[in-house]
Amino acid sequence: MKCAFCNETATVHLTQIVGEKMQKIDLCEKCAKEKGITDSMAFSLTDMLLGDETAKNHIHEGELSCPQCGFTETDFKKTGRLGCPACYETFSEIIETILKDMHKGVVHKGKTPKKFAKTQFYQTKIKRLQEDLKKAVAQEKYEEAATIRDEIAQLENLIKS
Repeated sequence: MKCAFCNETATVHLTQIVGEKMQKIDLCEKCAKEKGITDSMAFSLTDMLLGDETAKNHIHEGELSCPQCGFTETDFKKTGRLGCPACYETFSEIIETILKDMHKGVVHKGKTPKKFAKTQFYQTKIKRLQEDLKKAVAQEKYEEAATIRDEIAQLENLIKS
């Protein structure tokens, strides 16, 4: 096997299992030492996920630490956990970088049943059309108002069926 960073022969093989997902990383002896993997106290998979570039940027600015609990950037990188709710704000840039690498986006959208999502879409459209209807009546555009009224009636029938 080849090293994930330099393509030399890998002698260090790491496996991390989170939930039902397994991630494997193969490294040569040199890269393993550079990443601090041979020293079990210094190793952090979070450091590898973030990459060296992010770590260098924060070293110049001074190490981040949570104003509420005192949890430091180093603590977060070693444990992969946060100390308190305020840490989410303090380490938001680091967390966002990790999430972008792990997921499609950084906003949780959840899942909704198709029928509910469709109904929700129609109801939102009806509300917008009702506002347009009020404006059309106020401006005395009665033909336009009638068209909007008919469209609202169609959408309401779709919701019922």
